[in-house]
Amino acid sequence: MTPMKWFFSFLKKYRGLMILGIALTTVISALSIVNPYISGIIVDDVVQAGNYSLLPVLVGCLLGVTFLNGILRFLYQVVFETASQGTLYDMRDKVYRKLLQEDFAFYNKKRTGDLMSRQTGDMDAIRHFVAYVIYVVYQNVLLFFFALLMVFTVSTRLALCMLLVLPFTAIATWKQSKEVKPAFQRNRDCFSSLNAFVQENVSGNRVVRAFAKEDYEIEKFQKENDKFRDSQINASKIWMKYVPVFEILSYALTIILMVYGGFMVIQGEITLGDLVKVNGYLWMLNTPLRMAGWWINDIQNFVTSVEKIYATYSEEPNVKTPERGGIHKKIRGDVEFKNVSYRADDEDIVMDIHFRVRAGQTVGIIGSTGAGKSTLMNLLCRFYDATSGEVLVDGKNVRQMDLYNLRDNIGMAMQDVFLFSDTIEGNIAYGRPNCSFEEVKKAAIMADANHFISALPEGYDTIVGERGVGLSGGQKQRISLARALLKNPSILILDDTTSAVDMETESYIQKQLKTIQQTSDCTVFVIAYRISSIKDADLILVMDHGRIIERGTHDSLLAQGGYYAKAFHNQYGEIPYDLLEEEKKIDGKVR
Repeated sequence: MTPMKWFFSFLKKYRGLMILGIALTTVISALSIVNPYISGIIVDDVVQAGNYSLLPVLVGCLLGVTFLNGILRFLYQVVFETASQGTLYDMRDKVYRKLLQEDFAFYNKKRTGDLMSRQTGDMDAIRHFVAYVIYVVYQNVLLFFFALLMVFTVSTRLALCMLLVLPFTAIATWKQSKEVKPAFQRNRDCFSSLNAFVQENVSGNRVVRAFAKEDYEIEKFQKENDKFRDSQINASKIWMKYVPVFEILSYALTIILMVYGGFMVIQGEITLGDLVKVNGYLWMLNTPLRMAGWWINDIQNFVTSVEKIYATYSEEPNVKTPERGGIHKKIRGDVEFKNVSYRADDEDIVMDIHFRVRAGQTVGIIGSTGAGKSTLMNLLCRFYDATSGEVLVDGKNVRQMDLYNLRDNIGMAMQDVFLFSDTIEGNIAYGRPNCSFEEVKKAAIMADANHFISALPEGYDTIVGERGVGLSGGQKQRISLARALLKNPSILILDDTTSAVDMETESYIQKQLKTIQQTSDCTVFVIAYRISSIKDADLILVMDHGRIIERGTHDSLLAQGGYYAKAFHNQYGEIPYDLLEEEKKIDGKVR
């Protein structure tokens, strides 16, 4: 499908309104020839011939046509604006839904500002085209030909003289359209880049201030702003070059009428009333010639915007729900990786991963930064697809499962905590928006978040701000954990979720997780750097450079004396294990 066909698929829904609008525009264009015609009759039959009895009738006709014209103009503008807003609404909704279906790979290579500009500036260019450009171009084309036809009824020679400007207008219009399209494409690219830059810097303004880099960022902004200004100026130079041409051609019609038309009146070939008629039609001939350059700009802007939006929309995600994906209301939580490898951008991320976990077990994953720990969970959630091997949930390949159902059964507290600009209650209840407040509070208690939430002035109704601004790292982590727990998932993934909390809080959370596992058989994956977070896991996987280099329980891994044992001693020194266990026995407090 071409971008234009895709656009017209949205406009088709409003074809009834568009047809009505076109019909009203046609009627208005036809009515526009009436007043100049009556003006000519007034000059010939009333002013010169002295037949004043016709004057009330003719004036009444002028007023009636003007009044009807005003009503119809109001109606057709309402019609076109309604169609444009409906088209824009449907298109924006369709594009947004498609954005939600895109996978991680799509967002890894797209900038937020670019995607925002698709939904704002480019959409507005389309609305302007439907609401204004369509009818104004159609109307002025009709006005031009209706006026030309009426001039032919007055004098064929005068009409042919006026036609001399048409070839020059057509050539200028064609040349401008060729030059303006790449200029508008460059303009939209620069706008997207500027939008992306501003969005990124507004989001990261605390980092900018922390490093005192305001001047540096202002300099970068000026470069982006200069690029956008230059692209705008270059686009403007094109129509600046052609608009005078169109103005000269439009004034040429006035000169032809005044000189040659006046000569014909003197010679008696046409009447003074005929000259008044043609002069009344002159604006109908001039306006299309003068405005052609502007309309070409609007049309090319519209075409460029449609192409950009469609280019974003048409990108298909690599991860899709199979056409016959099996839908299960609730999965058990058995997980198996069978010789799984994942490669991206010609780089091996994880290689030959194999392990099996039964429902209700806890798996701890530890390793150096970039070892591939989070990638394993991304493959389990099918944010990416394995390059080779199989990821099985309840014995079924995740590629064959319904994506929504798979992820709906997984609760995930991500490494990069994201909180919406909403209340704390709304953030915790994000996965189950219809749950009761008691359930929200219970989840917060399990995540050891209830005590600090209750201490806030607004409590659970506190607006956390964009991305959780105003909360500490540990508080955001606990809200994220509560959000995951509230789903009551079959599989719970905690990606470095307790890194920003103290040891006492971590111990309390671990006890709550054990309680959940005992009551719901939830399979838990814990990715951590702290040994204390995973030491009680049923299976611990040690990863390095994308491979599992050690596996086993806490005691067996200590006995191996490998990476895990070294990490343990680095974190706890030479503290005897029995003493460490005694220190970790911290009574849970009422939170």
